[in-house]
Amino acid sequence: MIIAVDGTLASGKGTVARGLAVRFGLAHLDTGALYRAVAISVLAAGKDPADVAAAEQAALSLNPAEIDETAIRTAEAGAAASVVAAQPKVRDALFALQRRFAEQDGGAVLDGRDIGTVVCPDADVKLYIDADPGVRAERRWRELVARGDSTSLEDVRRQLEERDRRDASRESAPLMRAEDAILLDTTHLSIDATLAEAVRIIENKTGATPRN
Repeated sequence: MIIAVDGTLASGKGTVARGLAVRFGLAHLDTGALYRAVAISVLAAGKDPADVAAAEQAALSLNPAEIDETAIRTAEAGAAASVVAAQPKVRDALFALQRRFAEQDGGAVLDGRDIGTVVCPDADVKLYIDADPGVRAERRWRELVARGDSTSLEDVRRQLEERDRRDASRESAPLMRAEDAILLDTTHLSIDATLAEAVRIIENKTGATPRN
């Protein structure tokens, strides 16, 4: 069983995807972490994330097992990730890795921005997670502050709006809801409530039973 979870920044898609992986005993891949890792690699080499050759090389040499989760979760990493993710050569370099993960024995849950439309258009279940931009900005700001980042809410709101525009307008695999994806609006839902609804959807569509 392959579950595709797409959605906007700070909508809760990552948390939902991880929860679904646990509930159904599936492997989980946060594909956004791959792009963040590529971006961090480019920055660490003193290059511009918009440098196509540098970004492609970083993507081709990426080892998912070596991703530094702390380093990739900064606001700077997120902004740079959006730049490298818009590059077709980077997306091509990471596509095979994502497909291999999805096709592993036992199935998988993948979350990102083009899972249901490009990476796994054949997914058994497709979810699209979204929320009001203001709510998402505050969620993201609180997350960054908790990690010691001193960025302001206004800066986060501006970065989120820019990220939304870039993700939706890029030529290669733009962020969009797949035609057969089920929308989950988390604006007024807790994580527990969102996860419960996602589990219900998967049970109804596939007949799969949660392990816990």
